[in-house]
Amino acid sequence: MSKITFLGAGSTVFAKNVLGDCMLVPALEGFEFALFDIDEQRLRDSENMLKNLKESLNKDIKINAYLDRKEALRGAKYVINAIQVGGYRPSTVIDFEIPKKYGLRQTIADTVGIGGIFRNLRTIPVMLEFAKDMEEVCPDALFLNYTNPMAVLTGVMNRFTSIKTVGLCHSVQVCTKELFKSLGMDHEGIQERIAGINHMAWLLEVKRNGEDLYPEIKRRAKEKQKTKHDDMVRFELMDKFGFYVTESSEHNAEYHPYFIKSRYPELIDRFNIPLDEYPRRCEEQIQRWETMRGDLVNNKALEHVRSKEYGSRIIEAMETDIPFKFGGNVLNTGRLISNLPEKACVEVPCIADRSGITPTYVGDLPEQLAALNRTNINTQLLTIEAAITKKREYIYQAAMLDPHTSAELSLDDIVSLCDDLIEAHGEWLPEFKKSENTAVTI
Repeated sequence: MSKITFLGAGSTVFAKNVLGDCMLVPALEGFEFALFDIDEQRLRDSENMLKNLKESLNKDIKINAYLDRKEALRGAKYVINAIQVGGYRPSTVIDFEIPKKYGLRQTIADTVGIGGIFRNLRTIPVMLEFAKDMEEVCPDALFLNYTNPMAVLTGVMNRFTSIKTVGLCHSVQVCTKELFKSLGMDHEGIQERIAGINHMAWLLEVKRNGEDLYPEIKRRAKEKQKTKHDDMVRFELMDKFGFYVTESSEHNAEYHPYFIKSRYPELIDRFNIPLDEYPRRCEEQIQRWETMRGDLVNNKALEHVRSKEYGSRIIEAMETDIPFKFGGNVLNTGRLISNLPEKACVEVPCIADRSGITPTYVGDLPEQLAALNRTNINTQLLTIEAAITKKREYIYQAAMLDPHTSAELSLDDIVSLCDDLIEAHGEWLPEFKKSENTAVTI
């Protein structure tokens, strides 16, 4: 029996989306869906939900929940990762509240920035434990990573383990469709080309029947900027740098030094930037989950329509050898994007089929776009150095190179902020003790 293992299966709604999609793939009949989570109650909720869905859809699969991670992984052909180390409380709250004391405000804090750095430092050791188990019990499995910070975690798996890993994000697949919808344009029949890094990939080309649609996009976007809306940061970036970026304005506001500035507080209102958005969203999701839990978990007539997630389509392509094209996060080996570092994790068009995942060559990005990407890659690579070497200096340097953090704080304040965060995270970062802080050179 072939096996798909879901790590972080207590994310019940997401497990329904991805594994529910897999249930609708005929080629996956007879598979085992193995579930693992450190929260046993959430794990059992997902198990019950998926068993109900299996019966409702009349599918020949097995649903098994495991309390032993290695047994959940044993013999897996595909592993889906959707974990959050440290959870909303205490870790995410810490990532927001301590920087606020230094006047450093954030919106989402899960990619780069001070919040992204510390989310990485909590998560990388767990990912390396996953890889160690997989190298023992399912060394040939494909690891489909949905966990943020996407670029760093996927890069670590591909650079420091033998596990074949691809990172999957929603932003590429909805980018042009949502852009066209917001501008009142017809999305049917377009051809697009997107590449860059996760959460900062660029819509390099968008055409219909050979016609470049960018002039009309920019005309409508400039008109829309005259009134307040939810995508003002991205439209401003497109106006100044020439291209539309994949991830939302609330994310991109904190990836650059231009928008969240204590010296210019009027920018927050001008660009409609939702500070502390992720904590608000977490609180709403917790409340919504409690409301819908019974209907989802205990619903014997549960239904499912295939979602937009890439996961089931990649697995289907590999099982059937019918190619599927998608935007994937992979190591920049061989300089897929030739003016970005080879150690970087890039987001490029990829093809899945029975031979695995094949990324495509992009070449040079427009130089201004590569330059913006490199500002985030700098922090990503230094964060990896910190996690792998266990040296505090690299945490400081990662934060010092972050565009938003460095635009707001002095070098001394950045060091002090990092020290406070290390202390506050405590048991999540035990390897970064002050006494172990020794100078090193890369």
